[in-house]
Amino acid sequence: MSTFTQGPDSLDVHVMSVALIGPEEQRRQAVARALAGSQANVTREFASYPDLDDVPQLLDADYNVIIVDLDSDPEHALDLVEHICANGSSTVMVYSARADSELLVRCMRAGAREFLSQPIAPHTIAEALVRASVRRPTVRSSKKALGKLLIFAGAKGGSGVSTIASNFAVLLAQESHKNTLLLDLDLPLGAAALDLGIMTQFSTANALQNIGRLDSTFLSKLLTKHSSGLSVLSAPDKYTPVNASDEAIGKLLNVARQDFDYVVVDAGSSMGSTYKTLLEGAAIVYLITQVSISELRNSNRLISEFFTLPLPKLEIVLNRFTPNTLGIDEESITKALTMPATWKIPSDYGTVQRAQNTATPLALGDSAIADVIRKMARTACGLPAVAEKKKKFNLFR
Repeated sequence: MSTFTQGPDSLDVHVMSVALIGPEEQRRQAVARALAGSQANVTREFASYPDLDDVPQLLDADYNVIIVDLDSDPEHALDLVEHICANGSSTVMVYSARADSELLVRCMRAGAREFLSQPIAPHTIAEALVRASVRRPTVRSSKKALGKLLIFAGAKGGSGVSTIASNFAVLLAQESHKNTLLLDLDLPLGAAALDLGIMTQFSTANALQNIGRLDSTFLSKLLTKHSSGLSVLSAPDKYTPVNASDEAIGKLLNVARQDFDYVVVDAGSSMGSTYKTLLEGAAIVYLITQVSISELRNSNRLISEFFTLPLPKLEIVLNRFTPNTLGIDEESITKALTMPATWKIPSDYGTVQRAQNTATPLALGDSAIADVIRKMARTACGLPAVAEKKKKFNLFR
């Protein structure tokens, strides 16, 4: 039986969450590229047809559009379309390389609203999504949108993920003036609490080990408040191995996003299979790396494996950056990463050490490092990277 992870809820009437189902990877990727060209994004891809018994779980994810491959198994695909249409409000589209009028009629009778003939042009799928948007039910418009999920991950241990994530979270809470949560999932040795200079009674281990009890009320009892207004769920203070399932992590993130406008996750550098679970609902993933052969190589491998599609948005952060480090120029860095770095945090070992030794977040001081992280936080919450200076009132002007 197939298994499904809860997908992100739709945020407003102009945002479409799309599930793409297709066992044949080459055809599925072609549809994904057409979606990207139409300025739409795939919320989740399924590399196999779900069992019909799993349709309720698929519908629980509340995708606005579900696009199904017909050619891999037409009979099962048609049964799947019929079950989805009979039990949910998602707009179902199908795609096929066959221009078969009989098949088209069967698809429409099963409930599909669009028949997309491959190869699919971006404008064709864009028009289909516009029609789907018009048909979207509005009864859910009063439901609170899930908070924005921002993931910090490292290409290698010691790249500075915790320092950047914790200071980013502080500045995001201050700059956005909205409820912000920092989740330390760098288990079992996360350092977010140490970077923020706070003592915590509970941790992410308590949440993940009591996943059956986890809801908004239970989560609120585990959190610690930082002086900046940031809420924190830190890693355990003692070495506590936690074997959390994808389902447990998915539920923790979902509960957190129900209560907070922003959820910042320190994912460390050894997430393994957890990576895909974290990426599913992420708005932005910040990949932290340094300019060294090993880290650039690791970054390239992660990007090639997890970021071949435009969703989620990837922003590369070069930490401890010094131009022409080890003789590696920026052109070589970009080539290794397959894309330009979005942010460059300068190297300032003394400032970082003082902040850590005094348990004072960098975000609360004045430094070149804090300045870049502040720009990252402001951009993430939709503000200009640099705040406009307010003009002084002049009585004689």
